[in-house]
Amino acid sequence: MLALTLPIGLVVGITLGALGGGGSILTVPALVYLLGLDPRSATTGSLIIVGITTLIGMLPHLRAGRIRLGQGAVFGLLGVGGAFAGSLLSTSVPPNVLLAAFAALMLVVAAVMTRRRRAAARNETAGRSQVEARTTPMVSLRPFCCDCRAVGVLLLTATAVGLLTGFFGVGGGFVVVPALVLALRLPMPVAVGTSLVVITVNSASALLSRLGQDVTLDWGVIASFTAAAVLGSLLGARITTRVKPARLSLAFTVLLVLVALYTAAQSLAPLL
Repeated sequence: MLALTLPIGLVVGITLGALGGGGSILTVPALVYLLGLDPRSATTGSLIIVGITTLIGMLPHLRAGRIRLGQGAVFGLLGVGGAFAGSLLSTSVPPNVLLAAFAALMLVVAAVMTRRRRAAARNETAGRSQVEARTTPMVSLRPFCCDCRAVGVLLLTATAVGLLTGFFGVGGGFVVVPALVLALRLPMPVAVGTSLVVITVNSASALLSRLGQDVTLDWGVIASFTAAAVLGSLLGARITTRVKPARLSLAFTVLLVLVALYTAAQSLAPLL
């Protein structure tokens, strides 16, 4: 099993470090279909793996000045209520229904990443990304600086991300990054780094809400998966400076669709 755990964890960590989110969504299907965990153990174990990986993976981004700690921490805390609610809801859903919903979520993530990639390509063509990077300050003394409408969007997004984290055991970075860009007007590299702070807070709060649930965890699998994912996240942070994010995003989107289709086929068959 170790021969499977290490490369899978490495792939998840690389996508987390390079893309700032989205990679964690592969953790649950990998734990279920490749490593043999049941869905509830997989979603709980995923919170541990993702939380530790993002906590350590944010260090290179922090040294490079690509993290706004205040904004990320507040965003994460705003989603604590959603994380607790999602954890409670997950206990009442049959495993195959949970996995079928997870497959649908993966397809949504693939669509969001495709849209983001196309938008980034248009911005690069128009030259707006360079202007934004020069005109947006890298350091802010206030956690938030945005209008009322943006605050409303931020609250809804933070709650939704917390709900997804608690229910599915994912980090929700695919939602966090666009929210940080649109609501807080952060440059994309800073949004990617700051999203790791949000994911860490959400994962920790969702995990705390599951402490009273009767879930059996395979600590050997979780420990080896986490170690590989941490190494991958550090490698992923370096990859961002050498490989175009659009290429990474495209490769990950294709992988995500394939995994989603497989998960849907496996989980829907017993329900039909």
